Amino acid sequence: VDEFDHILVTEEPKPRVGIVGEILVKFSPSANNGLVDLLESEGAEAVVPDLMDFLLYCFKNTEFKAQYLGKKKMTARMGRLGIKALEFFRSPADKALRKSTHFSPASNIDHMADMASEIVSLGNQTGEGWFLTAEMLELIENDTPNIVCTQPFGCLPNHICGKGMIRKIKERNPKANIVAIDYDPGATRVNQENRIKLMLSVARENLQQEKTVPDQKPADAGKAVSVK
Repeated sequence: VDEFDHILVTEEPKPRVGIVGEILVKFSPSANNGLVDLLESEGAEAVVPDLMDFLLYCFKNTEFKAQYLGKKKMTARMGRLGIKALEFFRSPADKALRKSTHFSPASNIDHMADMASEIVSLGNQTGEGWFLTAEMLELIENDTPNIVCTQPFGCLPNHICGKGMIRKIKERNPKANIVAIDYDPGATRVNQENRIKLMLSVARENLQQEKTVPDQKPADAGKAVSVK
């Protein structure tokens, strides 16, 4: 982290674009048609949440099950131990990231759950469930209002907690710029890319407006880390 912090970078502002959605489509380039490469080729900075956060979400779900769905309290205690174990394992990286100039520390699953619970029930635990809503809120909170919500065609949990939550999220965060993209063999790549490029055009306009009113955001917001 320290070595990357000392790489010479340009001061070129780039729109930050978060990628959320179904776990396979979100992380696999072959499933999302190289989404990260597309965003970077269009001059954006891609922001992909941690994979480990999904495991924390699974452990966090045991608390709701114990409180409302008749599971034993021991299940919730084991889930909490699982959260603490994963946080312990990644604590050295998290500590370094907190000292970093360009990088953000890991998310806190309890904070994410608190944010999501204001919009959707934590009982939505099928697939990504409430965690998908929480990821979008967490990205917006960390100066990444532009989001691509990826989903397989007909994925009901994602359509409810992802695409279905966009209007509510925008009501609470007017600057949110979110587009939901279905990835399916029957969907044309051109249509997918055109919708993403439309979202990016709005992102650039918003970034340009923020540059004219610098006091609205921290000076480092939206700067991309790129090698000279």
